[in-house]
Amino acid sequence: MTDAAAPGVLASIDLSDNDAFADRVPYEWFDALRRDDSVHWQPERDGRGFWAVTSHADVVAVSKDWATFSSQTGASALEDLAPDALAARRSMIDTDPPLHTDLRGLVSAPFAVRPVRDYEGLVRSLTRQVLAGALAQDRFDFVERVAAAVPIKVLCRLLGVPEHDEGLLIDLGDQMIANTDPDLASVLLDGGESEQYRLLPFRTPAALEMFDYSRRLSEARRRQPQPDLVTALVQGTIGGRPLPRREIDAMFLLLVVAGNETTRQAIALGVQALIEHPDQIAILRSADDRGWRIAVEELLRWTTPLHHFRRTATRDVTLGQSKIAAGDKVVVWYTSANRDENVFHDPYRLDLRRSPNPHTTFGRGGPHRCLGEHLARLELRVLLQELLPVLPRLEPDGEPARIRSNFTNGLKRLPVRIS
Repeated sequence: MTDAAAPGVLASIDLSDNDAFADRVPYEWFDALRRDDSVHWQPERDGRGFWAVTSHADVVAVSKDWATFSSQTGASALEDLAPDALAARRSMIDTDPPLHTDLRGLVSAPFAVRPVRDYEGLVRSLTRQVLAGALAQDRFDFVERVAAAVPIKVLCRLLGVPEHDEGLLIDLGDQMIANTDPDLASVLLDGGESEQYRLLPFRTPAALEMFDYSRRLSEARRRQPQPDLVTALVQGTIGGRPLPRREIDAMFLLLVVAGNETTRQAIALGVQALIEHPDQIAILRSADDRGWRIAVEELLRWTTPLHHFRRTATRDVTLGQSKIAAGDKVVVWYTSANRDENVFHDPYRLDLRRSPNPHTTFGRGGPHRCLGEHLARLELRVLLQELLPVLPRLEPDGEPARIRSNFTNGLKRLPVRIS
């Protein structure tokens, strides 16, 4: 803690409290931490505590140094996992190179820059289909009818999932990534009932349903291969050996959750931001290709769909002015890094002309940078381009509802009307 620290303010901060994120993002906490204690020891009510890394520079440093700040003991979970739970729940994001590199290589080709460029026609067609249905009504929930619908339709095409199962995957994904919100999950992470599911991702029975779906689809692809990601998984090998069934299930679950939920929130929060800042819509109306790229990056900075990821120190190390011990949990807060006044001028102003824009929304450097970042950018841009003629007439039609989560930064409802 620096000499300028305000102990009373810092002592009141509890980043482990999901309720603190239920109604809004507690940006004032992150401002205080960056200013006074940018590598802050955060006690936990039900855990051993973690280091909260909040400055842009430190978040980038931790992200790049996977050898010191490992993902091996869990990246998305703040909870302390027992060895059996860690082994049972491990997915690609819970690994480091070289295994991470090998697993990522099995599914990375469709998400590279050039293939994603070729998806634009498909994404635009699916987006128009979704918007035609939603805009036929004067009032609708933007999250349900648009933000959730577009990413899952695109992802299901890549996975080879039939269109009639899109709703099922949305529901299962919601139960997992929003496992702290009673409106979306039947079993809550911080409830006693979740203990019986501790060997499952996100401690939820929804993971069992996702695994069952993965296995049925995988068996179908073994019998009849298709040009899709599930076929790539069942035919893929690591070290010359086929992937075990558990690895295929974990990868399928990860692709569904990460490929759908985060882009959904970038779309939902991005449109909410434009409704609240109508002056920025004019910038989009006159934007050329470069202008659109710049605008999308600012919306990604502004929305930051994931608040944090967790790492574990593999050795004693000093970060900032804090001495971190081997085995300590280290949590990088992208939400804070994307509002760092030392990097972003006037960070609480939405500026669709902001450039450069070194946001951390997809991670920044290192092997764990978001696999689907190019596809997310495409989906957000195309959605806004197709919605643009109606966007100035889109108005709130009630209070939006946020997901109760310190992990997912997002909306579960955004009621809107067309004026």
